[in-house]
Order: sequence, then structure tokens, then C-alpha cells
Amino acid sequence: MKTGFSLVTALLLAGAAYGQEAADAVAPEAATEAATVDAFAGLGQAAKDAMAAKLAGQPVAGKDWMVTAAHPLAVEAGAKVLAAGGSAADAMVAVQVVLGLVEPQSSGLGGGAFLVWYDAASGQMTTLDAREMAPAAATPTLFQDEAGEPLEFMEAVVGGRSVGVPGTPALLEEAHRRWGKSNWATLFADGIRLADEGFSVSPRLAELVAGEGEALQSDPATTAYFFPGGAAVAAGDVLKNPDYAETLRVLARDGVDGFYGGVIGADIVAAVRGHASNPGVMTADDMGRYRVVERAPVCVEYRAHDVCGMGPPSSGGLTVGQILGMLGGYDLAALGHDNAASWRLIADASRLAFADRGRYMADADFVPMPTEGLIAPEYLAERGALLAGDDALPEVSAGSPGWSHAMLWGQDSALELPSTTHIAIVDADGNALSMTSTIENGFGSRVMAAGFLLNNELTDFSFETHDEAGYPIANVVEPGKRPRSSMAPSMVMKDGKPVLVIGSPGGSRIIGYVAKAIIGNLDWGLDVQQAIDLPNVLSRFGPLDVEAGTGATQMVQALMDLGFEVNETELNSGLQGIAITPEGLEGGADPRREGIALGG
Repeated sequence: MKTGFSLVTALLLAGAAYGQEAADAVAPEAATEAATVDAFAGLGQAAKDAMAAKLAGQPVAGKDWMVTAAHPLAVEAGAKVLAAGGSAADAMVAVQVVLGLVEPQSSGLGGGAFLVWYDAASGQMTTLDAREMAPAAATPTLFQDEAGEPLEFMEAVVGGRSVGVPGTPALLEEAHRRWGKSNWATLFADGIRLADEGFSVSPRLAELVAGEGEALQSDPATTAYFFPGGAAVAAGDVLKNPDYAETLRVLARDGVDGFYGGVIGADIVAAVRGHASNPGVMTADDMGRYRVVERAPVCVEYRAHDVCGMGPPSSGGLTVGQILGMLGGYDLAALGHDNAASWRLIADASRLAFADRGRYMADADFVPMPTEGLIAPEYLAERGALLAGDDALPEVSAGSPGWSHAMLWGQDSALELPSTTHIAIVDADGNALSMTSTIENGFGSRVMAAGFLLNNELTDFSFETHDEAGYPIANVVEPGKRPRSSMAPSMVMKDGKPVLVIGSPGGSRIIGYVAKAIIGNLDWGLDVQQAIDLPNVLSRFGPLDVEAGTGATQMVQALMDLGFEVNETELNSGLQGIAITPEGLEGGADPRREGIALGG
């Protein structure tokens, strides 16, 4: 069975977005994917119904609460917490600890996260930064060889050198301390049970393990887990993880003190520093210094709504906000979603925003950043005016946003790869949570400790310290610094209350995925599932990417005629969203991945 972006998905997207004629073109083979609904052993009927609704292009309804995430078992764990009266923060803990087990390639205790929280009682929004942190011994030349040349990307990734101090466990405890209602220890029950008894390996996980080959076998613990007996785990295999179960028991009993110190912390440091071919520099003191940071959200007005997200060290909120802010003067609703002219505007706004992202955005605790200037209405109007022509912009460059103080940064070309996950939750009290978490590359550093994979987040820093013109790069490695991210957990607000909770994995493509879904909902009047289902068409700093196998390919020639270099490719978004409507809650999950939404 083909996983990821399936034939039935292509059928649904084509029918929903481009008409029945396009859908009929793939209809005869769509039945081969019917087993998708039954690919997960032990699911309850509500979860199976939710999977079927997603594949039918229909949102899931909920009266009081809703949770959506990237794996059905994790969603079921969160739904239990919400049904028992728990808060969105409680449910997030349950969801994330299960995701770290059943979707280990994307996120987990060895990674980091950004969380956007709306508090219904106070009407206030805040964000928590749990991005990984560079060790104190990390220097700007961490990813350079002895001759001062940048390492090849995968040469830097695999091993201990790329591992930053994890932030996700600290975030779980901090969110629960602030907004939790349930007993902390009970939130680990499903994760512990599944780790002890075993879970059924999903088609997606099996496919990704098989595709990794030798890269996933550089660390003995990783090899033993994913290649038991020398063979890669296969879809349907029951996989147990007693080490992870023990780690969860420590967290349930001792909180994060038992993670950052004690045996778990020592195991992490030993795995990082002891890697045979590519050791890192993390110490126990680095682990002990980690803290979650509360930050103000970044908000931009769009179509009489406020779109709010995560500020630096994430570039997500700023870049999504810039794209939407530049488009504010153009009538995308009249143009429609099947019109190349709409995607020309969106793509060129994205190119302009990514030019600013590459030059200005980094950890604002370490480098001066024109955060307010980048989303100032007058600056966005100035940049948006560049879109007024009929053809693609021949070239783009960073603009000159207003600064509180001057600094000239170089252009950064750091990679950011797409193995991440997103969780969206609304609880019965009206609190809303949007959280994106990651270990960066698929399977992170490929190093395991205490039953979970460690991140390779430090490779989100620039490998070079200066650009070709000799200007210093803002996103360079420094001790204690947090690497720039594209994660864009977002909330769309109307009259001070959330109406859409949205986010996605996807590396630097996250920004385009989230912008697309927001435009689909606000401009084109699509429900949350339809907005998620829309084919992905996006541009960052290279060719215009058009999602292969969808009706969007019908626009390729028109886009080329507008002056774009077009690349038809797999764009495997993993959008999770919740719409808060006058009639109730509607949840949507990306058909390109395995997640679902459940409501009650």
C-alpha cells in the first residue's frame, strides 16, 4: 500500500478543489487505498470514523472540545483527557508523549517545541518557547572542517555534534503548571501502556525506517530498536519500548528534574559525547541550564482578523504574517483558488518574505532584529506594492524594515528539513492551544538515549559565519543560542477570540502550508478540512513548487507563462486545524499523513 499522499487523497483533493472531471481521472484506482482506515490496530470506532471523514474530505464536529494530531493513538489519548474534563494543556501532554513513541521520526522528548496559548478566562494570548539550546561549548565554527569549509549537511546531522539541549519535556511541565487541571502523573498512562505492551508500526513509520538504510544504523541503540534482528520494522509489527516506558515513569513521578538531571540526563550527555564518529559537546551543566521562555505573540491584521503566531527564534509567525500582510490589498476571493493569478500573488509574497527571513531573522535574545518593523503595516504595504504587476517578479531581495537600531546582516542559506509534528486542541472551557514540535530531520541525529531519539536541531544554524559579501549571518551558532525555526503554530482571531487554530510540519515549507490554509479559510470560504485539503503551491527562495498528483498541476503551464520556474514535487504537509464556529467546533487533519481529529 502506498503511504503518504495516496491515490484516494488525490481523488478527494481533485474533486474538492478542481471539479469532478479531474477527480474521475483517478477514481478507478482509489479503492486500492481503502485499507488506510484499518491500518492502525486497536483503534476505537470514533477514531475509525474520524479517519473515514478525513478521507471523505469532511471535518469532524465537536460540541465542547476538539483535538487533532498526527497519529490516531495520540489523538485518542488526548481525547480521553478532554472527555474527563482535562484542559487543553493536559491533553497536549498526553498527546505529545504518545507521539514521541508512535511517531518517533518527527518529535519527542529529545526535541523542542513552540506553543501558542489562548486563555479563555482572561482573553489573553501568550507563547512558550521551548526551542533547543546550543551547548556552552558550541562555537560559530561547529559545522566547519579544519580548513574552515562547511560540512556536508548529513555529515553534520548524524551523531552527537548536531544535538541541542531538548526543550519539549520542560514545556510539558511548564504548560501543565500554568494551565493544567488533571493530575500530572495520570497524563502519562497511555504512553506508558503503549510502550510496555507495544504498538502497531504504522505504514508511514515503516516506510521511513526502510528508506533510511545505513543512516539510521550509526548508533547501536537506534539500530537495535528500528532493526530488531537485523531487519527493518515493518507495517503491522508490534514494537515495544521498555526504556521509553521507564523514562515516562520517571517524568510522571519526578517531573522534569528527573529528566534534565539524574540518570536520563546522564544518558543523553553520554550518548551525545560518546558517539563513535561524530561526538558532540553537550554537558550535564548544559542540561541543567535549560529554561522555557515566555514570549509575546506576533500578530498581523488580515481580512478583519488578527493572525497570531510565534515570534523569534521562530521565523514562522513573522513570515506567515508578512505573506498575508502583503496580500491584504489584493482580492484573492474574487480570483479564486483555481486561478494561477492567485498563486502568483501568494508565491511572490512568499519570495519577498523569505528574502527578509534569510537576512534578518534569528534568536532575538542574541542578535538585534527588526521584529516590529518587519510586520509594520506601512512596510507590508510597501512590499505588497511590488506584487502589482501581472507577471512573476524577476528577482527579489530583502527589504529595509524600520529598526530601533541599525545592523546589516548577511543572507543565510541554512537548511531546515521537514520532520516535525503539530497539535491543535480546544477544551470545554474555550482555551485553545496550537503547538508545533520537532526533532528536526527525520529521526533527528539518529542517536537514541533512554528510549527516545535526540534532535539534530543545531543544524538549523548557519554553517557559515558570513555571506559571500562578507556580512555576518544572524543565525550563526553561539553558546546558549536557539536556532532559527520555521515552525508556525498559529491562531486566527476575530474580535479577540480564536476562530481558527492551525499549524503544520514541513521544515521551511511550513510557512507556505499554514499561509495556504489560512487563505483557504478566510479568502475562499473553505471549511477547515477543505482548506487543509487544498493542493500545496508554494515558493521560498527557489523554484515554485506545485504538488504533484493534484489538480494544481493543471496550472503549471499558466504559472510558467507568468515567469515562474516550476517544480512538480511531493509536498507532504501535515496540517492540523480546528475551526471555532457559531455552530460549534470543526476539526481537520491532513490526508497526506496519518492524523485525525476527534471531538466531543
